[in-house]
Amino acid sequence: MSQQNTFNERRKAAIPAGLAQHLDMMIDRAENAEYWDEAGKRYIDFGAGIAVANTGHRHPKVIARVKLQLDRYTHLSFQTTPYEGYLALCERLNALAPGDFPKKTFLVNTGAEANENAIKVARAATGRSAFVAFSGAFHGRTLMTMSLTGKTVPYKAGFGPLVPDVYHVPFPTPYRGITEADSLRALDTLFKSEVDPSRVAGIIIEPVQGEGGFNPASASLMKSLRQLCDTHGILLIADEIQTGFCRTGRMFAMDHLGVAPDIITMAKGLGGGFPIAAITGRASVMDKIPAGGLGSTFAGNPLSCAAALAVIDVLAEEKLAERAVQVGERVMRRFKAWSDDERFGCVGNVRGLGAMVAVEFVKDRETREPWPEVVKTLTRVAADRGLILLTCGVYGNVVRVLAPLTIPFDQLEEGLDIFEAALHASLAELQEPA
Repeated sequence: MSQQNTFNERRKAAIPAGLAQHLDMMIDRAENAEYWDEAGKRYIDFGAGIAVANTGHRHPKVIARVKLQLDRYTHLSFQTTPYEGYLALCERLNALAPGDFPKKTFLVNTGAEANENAIKVARAATGRSAFVAFSGAFHGRTLMTMSLTGKTVPYKAGFGPLVPDVYHVPFPTPYRGITEADSLRALDTLFKSEVDPSRVAGIIIEPVQGEGGFNPASASLMKSLRQLCDTHGILLIADEIQTGFCRTGRMFAMDHLGVAPDIITMAKGLGGGFPIAAITGRASVMDKIPAGGLGSTFAGNPLSCAAALAVIDVLAEEKLAERAVQVGERVMRRFKAWSDDERFGCVGNVRGLGAMVAVEFVKDRETREPWPEVVKTLTRVAADRGLILLTCGVYGNVVRVLAPLTIPFDQLEEGLDIFEAALHASLAELQEPA
């Protein structure tokens, strides 16, 4: 039995089936935008650990900062024995987050935990219980964040009953016929028919939907939501778990939209590969929870704080916001060429912001019927040829590109060449008679 088959058998015996296996491989090491498996096969990484390795895998400055911290202490738990790294990181995030007003930050471990705590803060600050989220949204897998998530399978099916007082309205997806006006009308109808806005604590939104298919929100939509929240005393919560830390070409995607949220949640790219998340918000809002109402044993782990401080330095020093734009332009240029090529009639729509770019696959450009089967085949064939691709979308028919912002341009072009060749091969495979 091969080493890979042995690994798969061990996995099957030890790990529940609910933890999905995207690709059949076992990675041994990673460096910047490349992986190698245990057999020595090389892969170009277009996933960045789901937008975590914005600064690349094992960035030397991140690793060096963590090693220094490792020689001092690895865990203290900030609420019992404070340390400087936690405080320094909160100060940096307060300064970086959008909004010209005093802010405060506290740290947690994961994106879901950040969103969960944002909900706690919003309820405490407003004295209200209800929340509005959007179809296609992904906010996490905890009970509250699963309730906020706007996709049933696989995130909600079989896990009910969910948290009450959570409502969803359509997210604008022009390619699927849902306009910004449709979304705002749905929100108005919701307030008239389902929940009085005086009971709504917050509206939570991803400025660019992640799992939902890389659908960007417009500046006009966000300004309308800001005005609506101000009118009704509702808090606007921006989930920047996937979009933050230069992924979209700005430090945060909200920086593109000219709107400051009351609360912003962040994770993924913040730690450069180390687990850490944060909630930053208006100081007047964040202080509504009394002492002891927030906390976590491992939140703001010293090693993760050291990594995050190094990440923030690297983002500025290497001008990775500007580089995200350059990476995204190269990817978008290739995708748009495919969308104009009759050989690739399955390419229905390309979209994104900065280095957060996706291509949606359809069976027919006229009907726009989703084609998830080509995406499943494509990710497998691409991996066989040495390229890691991730999927997303409500229909499972979208491939997203989240390459590290530090990827050398020759590797980026090499990856796009593999992508194109794998797409040709996938279409040929799917057209073969059964």
